[in-house]
Amino acid sequence: MLEYHDAAVRVRYAETDQMGVVYHANYLIWFEVGRVELIRALGIEYKTMESADDCHIVVAEAHCRYLYPARYDERLRVRTRIAETKNRTIRFSYEIFRADDDRLLATGETVHVICGSNGKPKLLPEKYRNAFSTALAAPAGISKS
Repeated sequence: MLEYHDAAVRVRYAETDQMGVVYHANYLIWFEVGRVELIRALGIEYKTMESADDCHIVVAEAHCRYLYPARYDERLRVRTRIAETKNRTIRFSYEIFRADDDRLLATGETVHVICGSNGKPKLLPEKYRNAFSTALAAPAGISKS
């Protein structure tokens, strides 16, 4: 069972402001990196979900709690979990750590609706539902390092 997946990112200069601090919206981009890599670790390619099964994971809600700033050239670890999966929705949770000292910099969640290319909600095919269900996270607030 895959409880979580860690993806590595390094803060690029373009992701920071004049003081070298990461611009807040970049955390959502890193959430996406973590989400795609978790799905890949489950043996699923997101592009195949779209092309072969007409399943698009549409963001319906996003939340980020900033605890400490990330800065230019720091190595980060994006820990991603599947917090909940239902017939038409998936909720992912995220933790972003500074790799050098394991400091938790941010936490967040995104909620996604499964839609077809027509933009209408649809059922998540059973093969994906089964794969995502095997990776359901431990209760919120529990972090295994």
